[in-house]
Amino acid sequence: MGNLKAIVDEYMSMARGIDEMCTRCLRTERWGGSVTLMVVDAAFTSIGLNYFTAVVPKVDYFRREFVEAGRIKTLKDLAESGTDELLEVWRNRRSWEAARGIASYLSALPYGTDREALRSWARSSSLVNWRLDPVGRIRGVGLVTYQYLRMMGGVDTVMPDKIVKRVINEMLVKAGEEPVEDNIAFILKAEEIAKRTGYRPIDLCWMTWMIQPEGKIMRMDKYSGLLHMI
Repeated sequence: MGNLKAIVDEYMSMARGIDEMCTRCLRTERWGGSVTLMVVDAAFTSIGLNYFTAVVPKVDYFRREFVEAGRIKTLKDLAESGTDELLEVWRNRRSWEAARGIASYLSALPYGTDREALRSWARSSSLVNWRLDPVGRIRGVGLVTYQYLRMMGGVDTVMPDKIVKRVINEMLVKAGEEPVEDNIAFILKAEEIAKRTGYRPIDLCWMTWMIQPEGKIMRMDKYSGLLHMI
């Protein structure tokens, strides 16, 4: 059986350059620092479509049509927006209910900016008790979306989606260790792996997505031109 660090190093070597993107995520600087776009991104991502071919283009369209046009710039604007006009962008009512619910909660927190509100919530959020969290209780917010929001709010962790679990469990098996299926236990295990191997949990998380092939090209290469934006 292989050495875990050597195995993780090999996987991480295929995703060179993601550290800057991950640092930007932890600093709440994705999407040009727009927390509104980060919330929309999380809500769109929650239904499991291809992130780069489905989610990113639609979030970018929302940015141009609503944010840059001054129609919906803040979380408060998003919380107070009408679902019908939003469905022009993304025809999934549940996604918008989740986005507006998150925006409503965060915009009501006593902080001066949307960024401060998201980061304050993330700092006080709990993994183990996530279902009791005001954001975790919002319809349409599962554990993956909850973790995604925490990451964008500055918490260095992972999302337990199917790709992340498959790749990290694959590394564990190659190292002679048991895979972990329970979502909470998996997140804690991934954080432990990061500590043991000298990486950040968020780096491991994004690596698993970026090394996936699409056709004959790895996502890291295929979508390199988009990474500065997200």
